Amino acid sequence: MLSNIIDELSANGRFSFTLKDIEAFSVSSTVAVKAAVGRLLKKGRVAMPHRGFYVIVPPEYRAIGCLPAEQFVDDLMKHLGEPYYVGLLSAAEYHGAAHQRPQVFQIVASKTHRKINCGKVQVEFIYRKNITDVPTQRRNTPSGTIRVSTPEATALDLVGYERRSGGLNNVLMVLSELAEKIDASRLLEAAAFSPTAWVQRLGYLLEKQGEEENANILAAYIGEKGPARIPLVPGLTTKGSKSSGRWKLLVNSPLEADI
Repeated sequence: MLSNIIDELSANGRFSFTLKDIEAFSVSSTVAVKAAVGRLLKKGRVAMPHRGFYVIVPPEYRAIGCLPAEQFVDDLMKHLGEPYYVGLLSAAEYHGAAHQRPQVFQIVASKTHRKINCGKVQVEFIYRKNITDVPTQRRNTPSGTIRVSTPEATALDLVGYERRSGGLNNVLMVLSELAEKIDASRLLEAAAFSPTAWVQRLGYLLEKQGEEENANILAAYIGEKGPARIPLVPGLTTKGSKSSGRWKLLVNSPLEADI
């Protein structure tokens, strides 16, 4: 019976599977396996966050209708054969910047994907071209490990994808908690793989937070790059904006950390 196979997978620390995985354990036909999986889906014992990819839902997670995202995204991305990392607000939470728990689990991926809605669990995908260059680290989860951007790469992503991060005011608040985890040498490493505009904006925000050491390092980096002057907040008018000096920014919106 499929339920017995599911129990065996769980007992061996497996929390996800595909139809091919089940067929390898069963003598039943593909049609019969699909029908059996369908019955377990209706009972809430398994969930399908992505077409053809299933997760086992233990009793303690039946109320949310899915396994928590951190417990299946690594397996999912391996199944898809794509590099990824947990990023933005979700990564900031791993690094202790959890002022506001994100409602959506944010994954940076090498391809575009639709948002996953699995029960009450939501996973948002953010596309980034040079994803394999971004510094990451492995973090433990109840079901294994997951790849997370480093504090330095996280800070740059928060600024680079500011709309996905709740706006620059929210980023400023997150940085107030994340800044103590940022290492100067690793910050330069992450900056080298990020657009110069992101570095300009991050340096300005770190300066506003009083993080002088890291701000000065980024200022020197910007000085060597000699970038064009850009708006602090993309998409807003720069008419009447003041210049930020060494950051080559047009400050077109006042910033105040959300509380």
